[in-house]
Amino acid sequence: MIIRKAVIPAAGLGTRLLPVTKELPKEMLPVFDKEEGNLAFKPLIQIIFERLYQAGIREFCIITGRGKRALIDYFSRDEGYLELLNAYGKGSLREKLEKFYRTVESSTLFWINQPKPTGLGAAVALAESFVGIEPFIVHAGDTYIASNNYIKTMTRAFEKLKPDALFLTARVEDPKSYGIIEKYEIEDEKTYRIYRVVEKPKEPKTNMAIVPIYVLTPKIFKALRNIEPGTGGELQLTDAIQILAEKDKVYAIELENSEDYIDIGKAENYLRALIRSYNLNNT
Repeated sequence: MIIRKAVIPAAGLGTRLLPVTKELPKEMLPVFDKEEGNLAFKPLIQIIFERLYQAGIREFCIITGRGKRALIDYFSRDEGYLELLNAYGKGSLREKLEKFYRTVESSTLFWINQPKPTGLGAAVALAESFVGIEPFIVHAGDTYIASNNYIKTMTRAFEKLKPDALFLTARVEDPKSYGIIEKYEIEDEKTYRIYRVVEKPKEPKTNMAIVPIYVLTPKIFKALRNIEPGTGGELQLTDAIQILAEKDKVYAIELENSEDYIDIGKAENYLRALIRSYNLNNT
């Protein structure tokens, strides 16, 4: 089945990046990209949006919260700014912005407000009416992957394996800070059948972290209705996936080492994303 819909959770407060994130959503922090063979500097959420679009997604649900108005403004056409670029002889820059606007205008965007950031599971649950009966992608708005292929890899695996949930995994140095795969079997090279996942375990049994990019079926919503707040008092998507893993098919695909998974929510991680994205695209 063709996947047409994506949910982008972007309601986190970004407190570890204060004070810059008091007014600027962390999803708007720029990293490097390549556009028409040239180095470009774009907000991370734009790069995520464009990667999903290139993979065939045309319907987007972006979960935001208070103080995230900059996200909505960024995805809204600004004729005055386009004319200003013309007036200053910046026609090439205008065309780049026009190209982005054309991508947005050929898509359907839904905006849902999450009044309080109470976990990734809570954010995904808000998108149930948007998703309907179709499979969909969830891509965290603060997650950078140093690759342009991972979304297509996931959708191809989903079509082949027909699971109820599929996500990316990466080996990390400090697994206590992540959702972790605890029990699995090797299905194929870099592909795993998942039987047990745990959110931020005190004594991790593996170093295989759940990367917050998923392909899910609507079964996830029933699972979300059957979990209680977990780690940190939040509704954890990991706990809902565990319910699916107990009786349905759940798979994970391991990222290659070169595909670096970076959560930009900490200053040192954001610096790493800047360096990694520059090296990836400055060729």
